[in-house]
Amino acid sequence: MSVETQVTINLPDGSSKTLNQNATAADLAQSISQGLYRKAVGALINGEIRDLFTPLQNNDQIKILTPDDPESYELLRHSTAHVMAQAVQRIFPQAKIAIGPTIQDGFYYDFDIPNHTLSTEDLSKIEAEMKKIASENQKLVRYNIPDVDKQIKEFCDQGEKFKAELLEEHKNDNPTLYHMKDKDGNIVWNDLCRGPHLPNTSLIKAFKLLKVSGSYWRGDENKDRLQRIYATAWWKASELEDYLHRLEEAEKRDHRKLSKQLDLFSVHEEVGPGLIFWHPNLATVRAIIEDFWRDVHRKRGYQFVYTPHIASEQLYQISGHLQSYGENMYSSMDIDGQPYRAKPMNCPGHIMIYKSRLRSYRDLPIRMAELGTVYRYERSGVLHGMLRVRGFTQDDSHIFCRPDQLEEEISSIIDLVDLMMKTFGYSYKAYLSTRPEKYIGSDEEWEFATNSLEAALKSRNLNYEIDAGGGVFYAPKIDFKLFDAIGREWQGPTIQVDLNLPKRFDVTYIGENGNRQQAIMVHRAVLGSMERFCGGLIEHYAGAFPTWLAPVQAVVLPISDRHQECAKEIYKKLQEAGFRIRIDDKAETINYRIREAQVEQIPYMLVIGDKEMQSGQVAVRHRRHGDMGAMSFDKFLTQIKTEIDDKS
Repeated sequence: MSVETQVTINLPDGSSKTLNQNATAADLAQSISQGLYRKAVGALINGEIRDLFTPLQNNDQIKILTPDDPESYELLRHSTAHVMAQAVQRIFPQAKIAIGPTIQDGFYYDFDIPNHTLSTEDLSKIEAEMKKIASENQKLVRYNIPDVDKQIKEFCDQGEKFKAELLEEHKNDNPTLYHMKDKDGNIVWNDLCRGPHLPNTSLIKAFKLLKVSGSYWRGDENKDRLQRIYATAWWKASELEDYLHRLEEAEKRDHRKLSKQLDLFSVHEEVGPGLIFWHPNLATVRAIIEDFWRDVHRKRGYQFVYTPHIASEQLYQISGHLQSYGENMYSSMDIDGQPYRAKPMNCPGHIMIYKSRLRSYRDLPIRMAELGTVYRYERSGVLHGMLRVRGFTQDDSHIFCRPDQLEEEISSIIDLVDLMMKTFGYSYKAYLSTRPEKYIGSDEEWEFATNSLEAALKSRNLNYEIDAGGGVFYAPKIDFKLFDAIGREWQGPTIQVDLNLPKRFDVTYIGENGNRQQAIMVHRAVLGSMERFCGGLIEHYAGAFPTWLAPVQAVVLPISDRHQECAKEIYKKLQEAGFRIRIDDKAETINYRIREAQVEQIPYMLVIGDKEMQSGQVAVRHRRHGDMGAMSFDKFLTQIKTEIDDKS
């Protein structure tokens, strides 16, 4: 065999394989072992997920993917989406398909089905048809479109206007179809798609259609209204069962549902969507969090500031927000003939405070912190309780420092993140997001900023992943992903080293040599927004806030009228000791009132009856542990105080 007809393939373990030219990833798997070949579902080629039958090039870096690899779920779910779309068009021949991307733990597909609204019963029929398609062992075959204009016309003739529009948009990008072929090689269905996919449908076994919702073509409310089917797919039935259990648990924890049960917040049509009204219970939780936040920041040298909710448009022209973020800002308001805007960010305001006087190198670092309310436009279709809103309060902080102080400041923020997240019971994972393709600033500045972030991560021995190209156009950053009580991932704290605003606003200090030098600006948020963070906490705790955060920490329950005087004395003592206490002396049975307190997720119930009056004790019940027995008032006081002080 001549050298010209061979290719060398590099494997993950550092070894290499020599194969015939035009060999595929499947050929590579077979050359390694028959066992790997039988399990193979795709390949990671130079870091990109590809079909198993993709031809290999000389010096390609290849990893054969099996169901044991996390990347394989992309192939599974993408392919299952096509099976679902084919099933829908079998059952509803008039249906036209839009897009069907994978999402976390699943996928969705958008359809235009004239004169029919999908129901739960329809989902069962579609699932049954999908199982039939999977059993047909259809092959998914990539097909390069030779004549794009001809294919566009064919789509238009079929009424597939969405596919035609997408193909017109990508006609110069070497577009491909995926043909689904039966055992005789006949094309039974196709979709415009770049892939990748599984080799055949027999690998698709464990899936579930979850729900139907409305959507719009391209997410534009002025375009066609579509019907979206959400679904999930897993390699094993046990994985699917576990996932559905997690979904069920998540449904129980939905902060919108718990809000009604626990009287936490509301949104009002008369006011507008995405604007949150905090009821006393959740406002109490927020106030406690804010007090804790202020305390830990004060101890770390932060200075608290307040900035206006509106500002002249000129400020946002200088910052660049008007040019790069204008679509998310609210329309200008005329004040004395000048255009003003509701602030979308707090950073320009903090810069104004910094620039209010001359700063020396001896003044730095300056750490400003603000619980600042901002306003950003979000489409009504994406608003979601407290998690996606239009007005929210950020725990925003900006640090102005010298280059020699940067790494230490970043490390200090990481310490703060660790303290705050552990206090609220979150584990987390860190990501270092590096320079994107489009960026401003010099390569040297980016390298310095990125190295400072990475050095701070390493100095704390913190495990992290590189998110290559994930930085914002003006700054590299560290992002923290939080994991809640049922393993879901939440957007968490972020640290950004800004290379843009200090230049735009001429943020400087007088250096040791007497010359002006540009300050470095670090943006950071630990909680993010109070709305999203509290909404997440509701779900994390399933509404059962720990005692230190609970709106009501204990309820005193006199069994009958003759026990009320004693109950009031206990209530008064606890109230004077600073605890959040309620007395429930309604004319209901004691069991009814205990159940009511448990539904309200009150941590402790103090029952007062004849025995308690005579002994001077309290009968203590816990919302989870039940009857804890009788104990002296002082013992209970010590116990609850320790629990609150430890924030356990």
